[in-house]
Amino acid sequence: MHSFLGYSTKLLKSESTPFKSFSVIHNVFQWRSMSQSTSIPKKQQRVRDHGFDDYMEVEKKIRKVLKFQDLILSQPSSMLSISRLDGLSRRIGFKQLEAGRFILKFPHVFEIFEHPVQRILYCRLSRQAHLQIQQENQALLAQVPESVIRLRKLLMLSNTGRLRLEHVRIARKEFGFPDDFELSVVLKYPQFFRLFDAVETRNKYIETVEKEPKLARCAIESAREREYREKGADAENIRFSFLVNFPPGFKIGKYYKIAVWKWQRLPYWSPYEDVSKYDLRSLEAQKRMEKRAVATIHELLSLTIEKKITLEKIAHFRLAMDLPKKLKEFLLQHQGIFYLSTRGNHGKLHTVFLREAYKKGELIEPNDLYLARRKLAELILLSPRKAKVDKALVTYRRDGEDYEMDGVKRNFVDNGFDGFATQNNGKHGGESEPHLDSDIDDDGASDYSDQDDKSVRVEGDRLTD
Repeated sequence: MHSFLGYSTKLLKSESTPFKSFSVIHNVFQWRSMSQSTSIPKKQQRVRDHGFDDYMEVEKKIRKVLKFQDLILSQPSSMLSISRLDGLSRRIGFKQLEAGRFILKFPHVFEIFEHPVQRILYCRLSRQAHLQIQQENQALLAQVPESVIRLRKLLMLSNTGRLRLEHVRIARKEFGFPDDFELSVVLKYPQFFRLFDAVETRNKYIETVEKEPKLARCAIESAREREYREKGADAENIRFSFLVNFPPGFKIGKYYKIAVWKWQRLPYWSPYEDVSKYDLRSLEAQKRMEKRAVATIHELLSLTIEKKITLEKIAHFRLAMDLPKKLKEFLLQHQGIFYLSTRGNHGKLHTVFLREAYKKGELIEPNDLYLARRKLAELILLSPRKAKVDKALVTYRRDGEDYEMDGVKRNFVDNGFDGFATQNNGKHGGESEPHLDSDIDDDGASDYSDQDDKSVRVEGDRLTD
């Protein structure tokens, strides 16, 4: 910089060619600005894509419903009395008197009935919800052989061929691993996996026994081959390129297009390739490693069931897969490949989508496990008016009035549940029709946190919105 300023000062002091010296300086600054503009900016603002954000709004309801389902299924006979509902629901993040209103929003998932002997109200899962759980469990067991392949590829993405067992367990749902994958996948196939305790860290690790060259093929390579066959594009242009689809409203300038074009043609090392033999100190090697990190996250998302995973869970694999420290800023550089959504949990979680895998909010190539999980979303989105509710048994009340049960006048708060009233002999002095959909979309009042595991810790990464 000092040499450049000295050279500029010398040109300005020249008396013979003042206009020529000014022209040289102008050209130098113009070249510098163009060279900077032809590189993808490091920091970019997130451009919202409402299709993915709406998807996450439904996911927020799904996570809360799943928490409630686990609570009910953990009880004897898989049913829960209304008197205990409010107290137990606070353990999973619900506020006081919120649980009753919540289950009434989804009558296709939860069912309220009167116990034939005890004559008190109970809550249980509906028949449709039980069928959905059964379908998901069957799909989970049927794809265990595919889980073995996914886990092998996941371990091959690591630079050491090993991953912490706890990190894989936290992300097991995203990758379609069973809850007992340590027994049904890892220990069942000793020819592929080895489970051991690290002496230095006292943590359990999963290690691949042998890397299979046939599995070292990225999903993006198959996509390039498919694009080449369908469109007949120039092989040189798509040799190292990614499928880019920018969100609506994303501003693409002239020099940004040039930068993306140059970046697409930049060679890089495969995520499955061992890079320890290369000299990574040069600028060219650093650029290749940055693009390799994009390919690694792309492959990581391709291995998931729904082609999405939270950024906090990706951060667990950061050190093992040589990913950048500032993952959020890194992903925002490539909004045409990934979409980072903060919807669905009041901005506490960051969900990363693979843009090319979705079209109009739906997975382009769905699998059986994905379809089984979407069945629950369909039950949640069904209108409560279409549910077959026993009107003589349950009435939704929002005014907190008293109700009669077995001839005794009681209050909703005294019963530990706000929103239910039993009618004596089918007669009630208040409303005659249940208003189950009165606040179907009112989820903003809850401070419920849907972290899947309390043990989730982001290593070496501070994520802010």
